[in-house]
Amino acid sequence: MDNYSNYNNYNQNGSQQYGQSAYGQGYSPYTPSVAEGQQAATAFAVLMRKVYVWMALALAVTGLTAYGASQSYSIMEMLYGGGSMMPFWILAIVEIGLVIGLSAAINKLSFAAAAIMFIIYSLVNGLTMSFIFLVYTTSSIATTFFITAGAFTGLALIGYYTKKDLSAMGKFLMFALIGVIIASVVNIFLKSSGLEWGISIVGVLLFAGLTAYDSQRIKEMFLAHGNEVNDTTQKLAVLGALSLYLDFINLFLYLLRFLGKMKE
Repeated sequence: MDNYSNYNNYNQNGSQQYGQSAYGQGYSPYTPSVAEGQQAATAFAVLMRKVYVWMALALAVTGLTAYGASQSYSIMEMLYGGGSMMPFWILAIVEIGLVIGLSAAINKLSFAAAAIMFIIYSLVNGLTMSFIFLVYTTSSIATTFFITAGAFTGLALIGYYTKKDLSAMGKFLMFALIGVIIASVVNIFLKSSGLEWGISIVGVLLFAGLTAYDSQRIKEMFLAHGNEVNDTTQKLAVLGALSLYLDFINLFLYLLRFLGKMKE
């Protein structure tokens, strides 16, 4: 967030201070050439496109993996059979480790390594999500996916084009996310259907807001740091794709609780 705040402060105050305070009235600040401006604009467009391409690729890997695993008796037996959920929880821990590792070590990783970690994460997530094909009908899963895709697109566009600063909302949503996680853990033991429905409603609203917030955050990130397409900015594109991928997946799962039709 510091980079985004610094970028906003520069837009608001930087040019005046740079031209007058630091160098006096006679100094003319550097102005990028038309060619440099066009190059930066092209790089920005390419990087934003890469964010959504990586996100779409990860969603495809997750969806195909989930469906393929659900059609395999041996995989389903390993994950959910035998009265032990240990393999499932191991995969869940691996998922968390991959997300934390990718986010924390993004500056040290190469672009190729970051991309591979992201694809591995989407594949592992597909395995853990395969249970939805055991619980819900395929038609209701497909319907919910397309509804999620439509809602996600609209929310992402709102975040991209709005002139309102969503950073304050982002901080609130992060606290709300922590609350949802804690409530979900507590409900594992309480098994309260009322609490589960409440969590689901909050979850839909939460990830709807995060979609708009992350869309604006990624745009501002590349406005500040996306002057060219290189190893560093492509890693940022992968990291941005991961954020939007997580928003989409969670929005889909919460909507599925309302729209999914249980198998008989």
